[in-house]
Amino acid sequence: MGIYLNPPSDGFKAILKRGMYVDKSELIDYTNSVMESDRMLTCFSRPRRFGKSFSAQLLSAYYSRSADSMSLFENLKIAHDESGGFQEYFNQCDVLFLDISSFIAAVEVIEETVSYIQKDVIEELREAFPNCIKEDVRALSKALLQINGKTGKKIFIIIDEWDALFREAKTNEELQHAYIQLLRSLFKSNQTSQMICGAYMTGILPIKKYGTQSALTDFCEFTMLDPGPLAEFTGFTEMEVRALCEEYGLDFAEAHRWYDGYYFDKIKHIYNPKSIMEAVINQKFSNYWTQTETYESLKVYIELNFDGLKDAIIDMIGGRHFKIDTGTFQNDMTSMRSRDDVFTLLVHLGYLAYDSDKKEVFIPNEEVREEFLRAIRNGSRQELVRAVKRSDRLLDATLHMDEDTVADILEEVHGENTPPINYNNEHALRSVVVMAYLSCMDHYLRIEELASGKGYSGLLFVPGKTSSKPALVIELKWNKGAERAIMQIKKRSYVQFARQFGYEGEILLVGIHYDTRTKKHTCKIEKFVDATAS
Repeated sequence: MGIYLNPPSDGFKAILKRGMYVDKSELIDYTNSVMESDRMLTCFSRPRRFGKSFSAQLLSAYYSRSADSMSLFENLKIAHDESGGFQEYFNQCDVLFLDISSFIAAVEVIEETVSYIQKDVIEELREAFPNCIKEDVRALSKALLQINGKTGKKIFIIIDEWDALFREAKTNEELQHAYIQLLRSLFKSNQTSQMICGAYMTGILPIKKYGTQSALTDFCEFTMLDPGPLAEFTGFTEMEVRALCEEYGLDFAEAHRWYDGYYFDKIKHIYNPKSIMEAVINQKFSNYWTQTETYESLKVYIELNFDGLKDAIIDMIGGRHFKIDTGTFQNDMTSMRSRDDVFTLLVHLGYLAYDSDKKEVFIPNEEVREEFLRAIRNGSRQELVRAVKRSDRLLDATLHMDEDTVADILEEVHGENTPPINYNNEHALRSVVVMAYLSCMDHYLRIEELASGKGYSGLLFVPGKTSSKPALVIELKWNKGAERAIMQIKKRSYVQFARQFGYEGEILLVGIHYDTRTKKHTCKIEKFVDATAS
């Protein structure tokens, strides 16, 4: 039992002792299935606070021959696996656990990190395997080969926060190169299978690319773009969140609004683990995940001067999705050359979600959306700040039934954000209205195009349960007058949509009209109080 080699199971024990562990032990099924095969090298990247270190501690407690961890696993799913594979590798491996963040913290200057890793780990290996490693050996890979040559033993390597050097020394290419060379000596060698029986790396970023090729091509990579068979271990599944909400008396609908949004084909909805657990502990929905890191980190990227970045961010805050090409991203935090590279990085950081079928990105949930707004309001991109402030004014004018101001703001937004060739396009106007009312997302659930059997509503904004604001039903009309829009809302009983969501309060009917000839916008706002409302 040592610091790096065969560490004790204390880390995983502390996680279980908290008493609210969501059982992700079946990850072991996957790592067992690829052990000592040509797929034995696994890199599973996902955002901070998404359980990366928990999974590393889980695997260490399971594999480490010094862990003696039966009492920790006896009530977990993996121990009751019908295939009987649990015992095959249980506490049977020599595990080398490397937390790269801890190495960075231990050196006086970050440039010493790579040499310190090899020096410190080799010293411990010499104590554990006496007379195996020659005195002049300075390379970790050579030390592992000499251990195998003397004892026949192979090592299972766990690397937590594998990408910490790429995040902490973003511009130090020499240090990054030295680190990649260390990893290549371990994992991209003809002798890798001789010294290693398996590897599990976890971090935020996928493995660094040079051009189009991964620096470590033998790894099987699972990411927020494509988690493959590990999708259910990316975060909490909907079933797991429902069970927690039921057990601890939380409103699942609110949990869904605040923390859902990450979506993968096979497993469907994935929730942010850190935030769900904090909501359970505090019995309150709030910004827990985003509080673990300053919005400055997000602000840096959304203020980059790439074509279309500003408009896309504003549209996404309003709920829109955008197609991107993820292939050019170099898997680091400095080599951004386009809007798509920025958005791909934000997917890996957890600030955006990715629909792999449609190849689209979007803001996943209320918690992250609020972080975007916070970063914009405190940023230097004045056009973004103006857009958010203008949306705040539009919502305020709507709630105060200031029809002229609503019309003026929409006309301003329409003029600034629509190319002349598309100015008289109905879909363009709808997009303008959705974008202009982005501040509604602070207080409302937005529903578009809900069929009533009698037609379709333009836009419906239903206030949250804790909000005192009225619901909004917005209808758009071309060349027919704002009054006709109000008439259509009443005729087609659009207000009933709000009732379907359990809302019984006041409703404002908002008719918006655009004249294609004069390019003028007008607005009509009326109160509608349902006679059946309590």
